[in-house]
Amino acid sequence: MTARAVRPPTRPVEVTEVAPGILRLAFPLPFQLDHINLWALADAGGWTLVDCGLGNAHSQAEWRRLFIEELRGRPVRRILVTHHHPDHFGLGGWLEAETGAPLAIAGKEMAQAAWLMAQDHDSVRSRAAAWYRDNGISAEQAARASARGNDYVNRMLPLPDAVETLRPGQMLTIDGREWQLLLGEGHSPEHLSLWCPELGLLIAGDQVLPKISPNVSAYWFEAASDPLTRFLATIERFRRLPADTTVLPSHGPVFQGLHQRLDALAAHHAERLAEAVAACGDSPRQAAEILPLLFKRPLDDHQIFFALGEAAAHLNCLVARGALRREAGAGGIWYRQA
Repeated sequence: MTARAVRPPTRPVEVTEVAPGILRLAFPLPFQLDHINLWALADAGGWTLVDCGLGNAHSQAEWRRLFIEELRGRPVRRILVTHHHPDHFGLGGWLEAETGAPLAIAGKEMAQAAWLMAQDHDSVRSRAAAWYRDNGISAEQAARASARGNDYVNRMLPLPDAVETLRPGQMLTIDGREWQLLLGEGHSPEHLSLWCPELGLLIAGDQVLPKISPNVSAYWFEAASDPLTRFLATIERFRRLPADTTVLPSHGPVFQGLHQRLDALAAHHAERLAEAVAACGDSPRQAAEILPLLFKRPLDDHQIFFALGEAAAHLNCLVARGALRREAGAGGIWYRQA
């Protein structure tokens, strides 16, 4: 998912009732990925909200309008956050203060958000630029790509003063129906999706998207991590849900065909892993050399952040499987066949 700003998010939120008492709130985003679906669930005469939106003035103004026009002045009873990324959590603190409703998020997600918010711009520029260079990006492009500093802070408003901690497997009652929190890994540390067996609905967050593969990356602050193995394990766990589940994703349309989509995601990553290990057959490679295999289009200085993280994640997965060796030294990080 690219974060390159391509247009101001000035259009209004699109509201659709996707099931009785469940509203899809499509908030505009100023990126190529031009919207995020937030969810309002009718709950005992009020609402439970799922995710908050990007931390910007337009989203704040749209929420204030929605409270009156679409939510009809009914109270927000609680706010649930699937994970810490800014388009999901950016307005978390503001929305909690605006509504007076308690906000809940998984513990690892809150810890990641707090850590990222605490990193100063100069430190992030330095460490991110070193990560780019270590993975084979030119010094010039590394300097340009890291110039924004801590971009997480740039897209967030202050965090909530207090949060409730959600746990995988936890059951929540929303308007008399039981929803189970399902753990997703790889895209973020402790992503939580909401599954209602009675309705056959999965509020999937970013874990299962209808058209694009969720970003699975090993970034500068976790460069040797293996998020792709965890993401693939999540795919297998989600296969336990019924095949006719209706999926409410964070980006793109509501869809059915969960198992087919999981199969497609697994096949996509299997193909990329095979290409990456083959590319390291003749001589050691750096992650930057793998980018053309994973991304068939030119990448600008903002897209390179997500792309390089994805390439590193695939290579680290192959290291964990024993197919590659990861060698880190003064010359950077190299991958060779084991």
